[in-house]
Amino acid sequence: MDNQLALFYGLSVLTAAIAFAFAAYLYLWVKKQKTQNARIQEVSALIKEGANTFMRREYGVLAKFAAVAAVLILILLPSPIWNGNILDNLSMAIAYLAGTVLSAIAGKIGIMVATLSNGRSAEAAQEGIKPAFLVGFRGGAVMGLLVVGCSLLGVAAVLMVTGNASILLGFSFGASSLALFAKAGGGIFTKTADVSADLTGKVELGIPEDDPRNPAVVADNVGDNVGDVAGMGADLFDSNVAAMASALVIAQSLSGDYANVSMVFCYAILGLLSSIIGIAAARIGKHGNPTRALNSSTYVTTAVFLVLTAAATAIFEGFSWRIWGASATGLLVGVIIGITTDYFTDDTKPIVRKVARASGSGPAFTILSGVSYGFISALPAMVGIAVSALVAYQICAPMGDGYAIFGISMAAVGMLSIVGMIISNDAYGPIVDNARGLAEIGGLGEDTIRTADELDSAGNTVKAVTKGFSIGAAGLTVISLLGAFMSEANAALAAVGKELIVGFDIMSPTVFFGILIGAAIPAVFSAMLILGVDKNAQRMVAEIHRQFDSIEGLREGKEGVKPDYGRCINIATTGALKELIPAGLISILATVVVGLIGGPQAIGGFLLGNIVSGLLLALFMSNSGGLWDNSKKYIESGQEGGKGSQAHKAAVIGDTVGDPFKDTAGPSINTQITVVSLVASLLSTVFVQFHLFG
Repeated sequence: MDNQLALFYGLSVLTAAIAFAFAAYLYLWVKKQKTQNARIQEVSALIKEGANTFMRREYGVLAKFAAVAAVLILILLPSPIWNGNILDNLSMAIAYLAGTVLSAIAGKIGIMVATLSNGRSAEAAQEGIKPAFLVGFRGGAVMGLLVVGCSLLGVAAVLMVTGNASILLGFSFGASSLALFAKAGGGIFTKTADVSADLTGKVELGIPEDDPRNPAVVADNVGDNVGDVAGMGADLFDSNVAAMASALVIAQSLSGDYANVSMVFCYAILGLLSSIIGIAAARIGKHGNPTRALNSSTYVTTAVFLVLTAAATAIFEGFSWRIWGASATGLLVGVIIGITTDYFTDDTKPIVRKVARASGSGPAFTILSGVSYGFISALPAMVGIAVSALVAYQICAPMGDGYAIFGISMAAVGMLSIVGMIISNDAYGPIVDNARGLAEIGGLGEDTIRTADELDSAGNTVKAVTKGFSIGAAGLTVISLLGAFMSEANAALAAVGKELIVGFDIMSPTVFFGILIGAAIPAVFSAMLILGVDKNAQRMVAEIHRQFDSIEGLREGKEGVKPDYGRCINIATTGALKELIPAGLISILATVVVGLIGGPQAIGGFLLGNIVSGLLLALFMSNSGGLWDNSKKYIESGQEGGKGSQAHKAAVIGDTVGDPFKDTAGPSINTQITVVSLVASLLSTVFVQFHLFG
């Protein structure tokens, strides 16, 4: 092993340990914050119990899936076990299981910290925006640091033990497959409760958003944790691992591979260190703007990363300024995607206010304007991904064969280099969303609820920004995974003496067949998830009506009369678990079928169609959902007629449409396109040996 590479393996372990230590400090700091309101403590316990119950049942279902998948991987990958490479197959199966376990841990950590932070943030809001912000942000930062630390440690450990980057694809597939199902299941749960609570509470009964009389309120708060915290934690763990895995697979296939592999680890290490610095520097004034504070922390992290990586490129032997340029391009484009997403989803910007104004004319205009601006918002991000891929390709192409694709993979690593800060911002959102609900349930007063609303609005805006960031990074990652697929397929083609793949001709009927099927899968996948929310929410709405009709004194809010929160939590849990497996399996099975029909050429087209269609739909749904949500909050702040007005009722309907868009289907698509890309790479040998046409 090269000495420089050995150094970076050691530094990876050390940096992960520093991240874990800082996360432990922040966790203990949050835990020390006071929580005295008995009602908040009671409901926080219900939220924690509901979230843990769902996670336990979900992980039980996913453990069975992982066990079956591990056996199939042991038998078939990276080549059929009867070919004699038993150790490689065993390594791949163990790496797959390690990826699933670490991804599950990422989700579990998020639940633990978020359910600890929400009540404390609510009570801190009584003292002002500054202390409440710090509790919410530092709670989210615990998850950000631990998730990225686990991903860096896991990737380094697999490569140190096996020395084979192809085994990392198994590790990444484990992370991606669990993230796909966790994000889908959590998303169905959270939006079932959210849609049901909003439609019955705000629209039908005219009661406040988190009124404790509504039986779906606690299920809604549970959903914030299992969908937006656990699901997103697993999702971004997977994105980070997939970006590193694709870069390392390509790096090992290039000349001077030790320097290239070292560079991947160096940039990942410096990204985590930059996130630690950015998190430590996060501050807000007594009357500060939480959105500005969150964005400023992201910009600080970005600047620190660019400076540190430039210094490392100058210092270490074999590091290329061209590769640094590709990485910097990816990161800067990620920031630009974040800024454009903010423009379309921030309630201080004109687009949100235009949709709020349109809501005064009825819900049809809310939907029409939101859909239109959502589609427009996808353009800047799509252009950004295209430009970053093109620039990275052109910068690195003069370095030799294979370096152009490596440049794209390093642009993805660059874009995700500050993923610790991205997750911190993202996890902040559901924590303060829960805090807002608990402030109302705990009767902390209008001033406290107003403070919590301001924090929640910032969370919605920043969540939209971080989703744009993660979807953009997924776009670059899957382009580089397409390169990794070509590398794996060419190795299999060379072994059987067939012509190598140098590109995919879209005029070829086999490739075009793959493109059309691949483009359809994200739409079908999204439809299945949204239908899951629809069917489940209808069951919950019926249960809410039953409780209001049958529990005497509930509608009037008589003292001592409480709804049966557990029934709603159980409906959301059962329905989510029923719907999550079919939606995930359709993507995996479609990849296998296309590969067995058309071989590696059809799979190349399939991945191309899946990437383009998936990115467009993911960006559209995430942004339009955030836009509708903040339009509703803008009206609730007293604009366009305020709460209870016709504009408010129309905006609530827009928000209920946007909820499964932005929190179920949209952010799940980037995981879906990663999963199918990894399945294609893992099964490339099978597709080369067994296919009908092509």
